[in-house]
Amino acid sequence: MDFRLLGPIEAKRGGGATIPLSGSKVHTVLAALLLSEGRVVSDARLSALLWGWDPPATASAQIYTYMSRLRKHLGPEIEIVRRQPGYVLRAPGAWIDLTEFDRLDRLGREALADRRFDEAGTLLRDALDLWRGTALANATEQMIEAELPRLEEARMIALESRIEADLAVGRHEQVTAELTGLVAEHPVRERLRAQLMTALYRCGRQADALHTYYEGRAVLADQLGVDPGEALGSTYQAVLGGGLGLGASAGSPAAAADAPQEPAAPGRTGSAAPAAGPAVAAQRAVPAMLPAPYGEFTGRRTELASLRARLSREDGRPRRLLITGMAGAGKTALAVRAAQDCAAHFPDGQLFVELCHPDGTPKEPAEVLVRLLRALGEPPAAAAFGDLEELVRLYRTRTSGSRLLLVLDGAVGDRQVAPLLPGGPESAVLITSQERLARVAGADTTALALVDEEEGLELLASLVGRGRLDADPDAADDLVAYCAGLPLALHVTGARLAARPHWPVARLAARLADPATRLAELSYGDVSVREALVHSVRRLEEAELAALTGLADGDAEPFCAQYAALVLGTAEEEAEAALDTLVDRALLELSGLDSQGRPLYRWNDLVRLLAASLTTRDAFPSAVR
Repeated sequence: MDFRLLGPIEAKRGGGATIPLSGSKVHTVLAALLLSEGRVVSDARLSALLWGWDPPATASAQIYTYMSRLRKHLGPEIEIVRRQPGYVLRAPGAWIDLTEFDRLDRLGREALADRRFDEAGTLLRDALDLWRGTALANATEQMIEAELPRLEEARMIALESRIEADLAVGRHEQVTAELTGLVAEHPVRERLRAQLMTALYRCGRQADALHTYYEGRAVLADQLGVDPGEALGSTYQAVLGGGLGLGASAGSPAAAADAPQEPAAPGRTGSAAPAAGPAVAAQRAVPAMLPAPYGEFTGRRTELASLRARLSREDGRPRRLLITGMAGAGKTALAVRAAQDCAAHFPDGQLFVELCHPDGTPKEPAEVLVRLLRALGEPPAAAAFGDLEELVRLYRTRTSGSRLLLVLDGAVGDRQVAPLLPGGPESAVLITSQERLARVAGADTTALALVDEEEGLELLASLVGRGRLDADPDAADDLVAYCAGLPLALHVTGARLAARPHWPVARLAARLADPATRLAELSYGDVSVREALVHSVRRLEEAELAALTGLADGDAEPFCAQYAALVLGTAEEEAEAALDTLVDRALLELSGLDSQGRPLYRWNDLVRLLAASLTTRDAFPSAVR
């Protein structure tokens, strides 16, 4: 069975015959079940997608009728099951165009990050070819309003990435006309405008490239009241400085690694260079891989000041700093800001590497070392790619004596981090992880707590404007409460409100009020609070996962291991061991001691909602195909 969502919603049998489904509401119900990816879609969610704010009195009966029609049309190979508080669709072996798009898009962007530009372009073109027009075109207005923005954003990101790959292989003449139309259609997308400037410059049209920048600056000021960001500003400077030749893909995440690299000496392929003299050092590329700023940085002032002081100290002691906290607590944003503020202390370069793939699976150290060596101008020979000891030797030799700042984002444990530590104390390492690491002393560990109500309002105001929150302070307080102190949830909430300036704050607050749909509402574009939390769950062992899901039906009050043992039907020692692991993975919080001196544990509201909704597919996606 084939299902198609990237255009009019369709279902096709294996032979290609389209299954006749009549009416926007039946198509909407099918799309809602497919978009849930094996999770239960509640009756309330279905009602909102079908009728919005004014459902009929017979809504439940009509939903039942639509489900019956779908069962009849789709046949026995597709199972639609009633599971409180709604329905779930099981379609083993089915092909879904959105799932295939996500897969190709992920592989394409990974190839782009690894500078395999031809492969990246092919994969991303294949992903974009799956679109047959406007996604969900025959669904209800309510579903289109709720789901289309994130799907369109995913398409645009894939399109921008494909164009970046095309520019990297010299296809600037072929993409100039396409980019001109895209910029006219999306005038405030700065990455597209930077790419158009790059293409025009390489076509010998420097004046047109500058005009494109000035036009974009005026549009941003008139429509949004902001100045051009890093991508557009750096491309403008590159045009003025003549730095947009092939290999300099302005505005792209990979641009920092595109500078010319020092050629290997004759007879040395993939081996470490000896200590370089001043002339050789001057030729070597200085990596600058830190991401662009994560918008306006708000809060975390004490933590940021402490990290700055530790990174800038020069007392000969190793500088290995760790930022911990639950998923979505703002670890990466804080690390990037601290690294940017201290970049001047590391003249030999700043390196940034993500230690997990987009689906949350950890990267192997050898894979990371290959990328770091490339960025340092020492690409290893192909024969060394699978030889971890050789890669570590090359890396330690290359980094010895260098004043580098290395940011390792999303570490999963000491074994992953150990091979990536540079040689010598001159370099500093800033690590983000949900877990504490034995290789980092407690004094050099910054544990990020969740933000309080005042900080939450400050963060939300920085995204949507203080005046908009002050117009309905009760609804603003509700939004902050529903985000449960998690900065990622506040950022998503702010982004949704900023994208819908006509919405009153109370409207989004009402949508977040229902616990059954709150996590689904806390997503925007390709950012999802639920997915961020699920990545933490996928690394749990069976006992910890059983504790997480088995205790999810309780209230938000602190509880002890004895209570958990009674609920789970296990020994108290086993329950306490599982709870402590959940604390280490930042899925539970310690909340002091009870009257008998026993540790008390407390849920974060969003984690509790996630735990109550988990399925086997969430925890172990490889088990469900």
